[in-house]
Amino acid sequence: MRNQWIKQGLIFCPDGQSSWNSRQYAHVVCADNSDPNRFRLYYSARDELGRCQASFIDLNPDNLSEVIYVHNQPILEIGTPGTFDDCGIMPTWLLQNGEEKWLFYIGWTVRNTIPYHNSLGLAISLDGINFKKKFEGPIIGSIATEPYFNGSACFLKDGNKFKAWYLNCTHWIKDNDRMEPCYHIKYSESYDGINWQREGKVAIDYKDQEEGGISRPSVIIEDGLYKMWFSARAKTNYRNDRDKAYRIYYAESIDGVVWKRKDSEVGIDVSNNPDAWDFEMIEYPLVVRHRGELIMFYNGNQFGKTGVGWAKWKA
Repeated sequence: MRNQWIKQGLIFCPDGQSSWNSRQYAHVVCADNSDPNRFRLYYSARDELGRCQASFIDLNPDNLSEVIYVHNQPILEIGTPGTFDDCGIMPTWLLQNGEEKWLFYIGWTVRNTIPYHNSLGLAISLDGINFKKKFEGPIIGSIATEPYFNGSACFLKDGNKFKAWYLNCTHWIKDNDRMEPCYHIKYSESYDGINWQREGKVAIDYKDQEEGGISRPSVIIEDGLYKMWFSARAKTNYRNDRDKAYRIYYAESIDGVVWKRKDSEVGIDVSNNPDAWDFEMIEYPLVVRHRGELIMFYNGNQFGKTGVGWAKWKA
């Protein structure tokens, strides 16, 4: 059997019983496995107004299929009117920085000519529960050379530098009556994790004229390589055509800047069962090392409305 991810099943989807998670979803998860007694998974639900809200669950570290605690409220408040996160908050990466836990998150606003705009913000906590926003504004937002939005990202501290791989929108297109964004993955560096050198370096670009959305990079460094998992979709009709919907892919790099896509080596795909929670699409991977094993968390149908599941790597 070739190298592949062995699916372990669906873990969690909100019950929808509270106003802040009434539309369910558990998408774009990030993790903290620093405590030997629990594996914490941060996620984004949707409230009654369709806004993203951030919270977390704890998993049994010996059995990641077992939820041992469900936090019953959001961990961050929606931004004040006019700020970059006044229409939603979505966690995208948790980084331990000394004694502090840095939660990088996507802030949402709505627009007139396009449906939405995203930027990346930062919140900090000592206990992983009580977070405080570092700033009212974003740490990675629109700039002169990147005028569109920025979204799902991976942040690592490597030596004396912070490194980020982040979704960057390159343009919008019209698909029937809907405006749709096109985005790929860019790379940036920082010495403090707050001020980023934005040089326009593209890490993962569109592979052809049909690809239109590359998102949620998840990078680990091992065996002298940078290894990235990410999701990608077609430009148009990806919401209704299963063959154009999100799939998970893989790439490698020597330096974290120049990448080679190895899509055929990803080892995971949508399920074949039409009733499965991940039959239509799989997306937004998070890959971590946990107790000697390589673990992937990912979302399925309807961009995460069916919840979050996981898989183990089998070499």
